[in-house]
This record gives sequence, structure tokens and C-alpha cells, in this order.
Amino acid sequence: MPEIEEGIFFLTGKDFTNAGAASSSLKAVLERIGIPKDIIRRTAIAAFEAEMNTIIYAVAGMLKYRITDSEIVVTIQDMGPGIPDIDLALTEGYSTAPDYIRAMGFGSGMGLPNIKKNSDRLTVNSIVGEGTTVEFMIKLKDEAQ
Repeated sequence: MPEIEEGIFFLTGKDFTNAGAASSSLKAVLERIGIPKDIIRRTAIAAFEAEMNTIIYAVAGMLKYRITDSEIVVTIQDMGPGIPDIDLALTEGYSTAPDYIRAMGFGSGMGLPNIKKNSDRLTVNSIVGEGTTVEFMIKLKDEAQ
């Protein structure tokens, strides 16, 4: 496995045709470099949830990743409405998604909770009216190794 591998994907708000493309591409990178399947699964779930939040809520954004020999760090930055109450947004089932998004099967209020559940560290920073940055990390090795 390479010592460091990095990449970036650009996301367009409301582009449901390409929804999931960035997280699928990241999954393919992880498979190519031989990351264990359980870690690929956790990373792909968290990345998809973050990608969908950007597509649902923001005008545009980007998903950046950095893979080292010890961790995967994914950062999603968007130009969106921001999150007024991050603690509330981390509550399972809480959603501000409009009805048309729910009708497509999204917006169930599990995005941030699923990212948190599938990562070893989650940081959410947001400025209302400007955007949100979500960063999650998944360890590739135990601290003891």
C-alpha cells in the first residue's frame, strides 16, 4: 500500500444523476490499494452519507481524501445553508430535508449519525449561511500495532 494517497471529487448540489459517484470512486481506490473489506465498507457508507448531504443541501462542495498507512481521512466541504444546531443534526431521525427529497428516499435524518457510527472520529464545523465542513477518520491500524 502506498504511504500516502490523496484525491478530490467535486460535488454539485441537486445533481442526483451523479449522486454516489464520489463515494463509489473512493471505494474503488480503497479496493485497488488493498484496504480490508470491513474498513472499505465503513468508509464507503460514511462518504456516501456526507456526499448525499452535500448534494441535497448545498450549491456545491468537494470530497477530499487522504489515505496513509495508519488512517483514512475524508473531508467534505460545502457551500450550503450551514447547520444551526450540530448536536441536533447528529440526532438519529432529525431531518430538515424537504418533502421532495424524502419522496426520493433520502432525508431520513441518518446521514450524520451514520457517519459518526462508521468512523473513529467525526468533526463537524458549520457557519449558517456559508457552509459546512465534515471530516471523518477511520483507523487502519490499532494504536497498539
